[in-house]
Amino acid sequence: MASVKINPDLAKERKSASFDCEALTEVVYGGKENVRRKRYLQNIVFQDKSMQSFPPWWNRDRETLYDVGIKKSIYMIKLIKQLNIKDLSDIFYIRGALVSHENFPLGIHESMFMPTIEKQGTPEQIEKYLTPARQFKIIGTYAQTEVGHGTFIRGLETMATYDPATEEFIINSPTITAMKYWPAGLGRTCNYAVVMAQLNTQGKNMGIHAFVVQIRSLHDHKPMPGVQLGDIGNKLGFNGMDNGYLIFNNYRVPRDAMLMRYAKVEKDGTYVAPKNAKLAYGAMVYIRAMIVGSMGISCAMAATIATRYSAVRRQTEIRPGGPEPQVIDYQTQQEKLFPMIAAAFAWQFTGNFMMAEYNRVSADIEKGNMEEYQSLHALAAGLKALSSDIANEGIDKLRRACGGHGYTHASGLPKIWTHITPACTYEGENTVMYLQCARYLVKVYAQVSKGQQLPGFMSYLNKPQKPKSSINEAIKMEDLTDLYEHASVRMIQVAATRLLSLLKSGNSMEDARNLCGVQMVEAARMHSYLYTVRTFQSVIQARASDPKVAKVLTSLCQLFAVNGILQRLGDFLQDGFLSGQQAAMLADRQLALFADIRPNAVALVDSFDYRDEVLESCLGRYDGNVYEALYEYAKDSPLNKQEVSPSYYTTLKPLMEGKLTFDTPTARL
Repeated sequence: MASVKINPDLAKERKSASFDCEALTEVVYGGKENVRRKRYLQNIVFQDKSMQSFPPWWNRDRETLYDVGIKKSIYMIKLIKQLNIKDLSDIFYIRGALVSHENFPLGIHESMFMPTIEKQGTPEQIEKYLTPARQFKIIGTYAQTEVGHGTFIRGLETMATYDPATEEFIINSPTITAMKYWPAGLGRTCNYAVVMAQLNTQGKNMGIHAFVVQIRSLHDHKPMPGVQLGDIGNKLGFNGMDNGYLIFNNYRVPRDAMLMRYAKVEKDGTYVAPKNAKLAYGAMVYIRAMIVGSMGISCAMAATIATRYSAVRRQTEIRPGGPEPQVIDYQTQQEKLFPMIAAAFAWQFTGNFMMAEYNRVSADIEKGNMEEYQSLHALAAGLKALSSDIANEGIDKLRRACGGHGYTHASGLPKIWTHITPACTYEGENTVMYLQCARYLVKVYAQVSKGQQLPGFMSYLNKPQKPKSSINEAIKMEDLTDLYEHASVRMIQVAATRLLSLLKSGNSMEDARNLCGVQMVEAARMHSYLYTVRTFQSVIQARASDPKVAKVLTSLCQLFAVNGILQRLGDFLQDGFLSGQQAAMLADRQLALFADIRPNAVALVDSFDYRDEVLESCLGRYDGNVYEALYEYAKDSPLNKQEVSPSYYTTLKPLMEGKLTFDTPTARL
């Protein structure tokens, strides 16, 4: 990984670390063998000459971005098959080496299309649709969001009306707002889609159900008769992805197009309801759990770039005539960098834990045990929202922390930011996600009020509340956790009490929820923060056997917790549980943690183990040769391919010679 010449400032930073960087890398990836496996798989990609032949992403037009994305998708599929890879972590390692800040056009086929069929299809439907999908004989997307409705799934307008005479469903987009809009891979790539639509049979609307629908010909890839579709155009990011639109005009599909593992429509149109309507939403929980970990990865990449650059960049002498210090020595810079390093660890650990929880609870659901599903669904919604909020705000802060160079694509930061920003709205807009979480919290709080004991993580709602915080100058982790627990209980209680009061005043449940929506969002945010702090602690206890690694991780965990408190200090001060004097102690502790983390900052981001090929950043290079890289980047600009631009001859030269005229309308006063 090292280059011939390492920037002396970076070399000095790495020598100052108090812990073994490799030991921390093993904690991040769950052990020595996982680190070895990650490097082995990624090296296969990095050493492949065909992968090295593509032009840098910042110089690709949209057509080339899409073309490269397709080619990399196919490369990954072949590599996975060749190596007989089954483990999801292995797939993430390969994907990270291939394209770290863009989604594959074929990605939704594997992450949503196939899992939905697998989870909701009958054995016959799995054989009919999933078998060819696994062989890529058909390629699918997941068409849920409409131009007029997104997170509010019950409001979707696409209609699937059953015709018993032909045993077909007639799928129709009755309004312009019913047009499917945003599905990934829809614009150019896919020939099938899982379409979420309102089911109408025997004159009754039975709600949203999933249908497997062919949308393009398998012979010439043209839209099927009765189907209009295409790409939605340029976006803030994801421009290698062909997000698309889809309109149905009374398009007929066979009865078995409806996924019928749980709900069914008989040949005569009789509707058979599922035993539990929530069984169909497992795929959403899975995706939201995955998002949490991906936010951690994005935070880690951005923090790596900004921290390395801050160690190399020297700016503005502190004392007149003195040397220019490293930017990372400014406390104001540390306040931008270090909380995001802590957040990167927090979200990666929490994402891993959430995926393990998803797999465990899913296995229980398959056995008919739904006891923990609601808790997992609520937690996934809250954590998805909190992690993407923090990543979105924090990565942009890191970009600005890199000054003017952070604005250029050469830094790699704009692409990371545009890659994660959509997470605040896709798979559920964040405010709605918080509200989903809060509805569960209010519900279980009512159970606690009646004396019911809650299991697992939720048991903190049963704890007797202390009158005052035990925080002192020592700032113990258990005292920080107590702060989050107390604030979360209080905020859930406030939301639940207000909701009950509004209901007693004659408001409907819908109106009551709207009128205490702000309190519910705040309660869900605090609950999600508490879970993340606790998970961070549990990972340190379970994985960090090296005392020096455990020490530096504990500092980061404390910083994550303390920074979260200081960011929303009013929530902790409001009922007097935390005093103003104790709040001042926390502010002092945060500054002390900055000083504690400072000698380890570069080694901490090195432990994320991102190669230069993954970061794709002039500022975040491992060797620290930033300015040489910026020069090479600038020389590679497409505008430099010609020494004199054609515009000089057509416009600039005539302007300077006084020969340029414009036909403009005469101004009228």
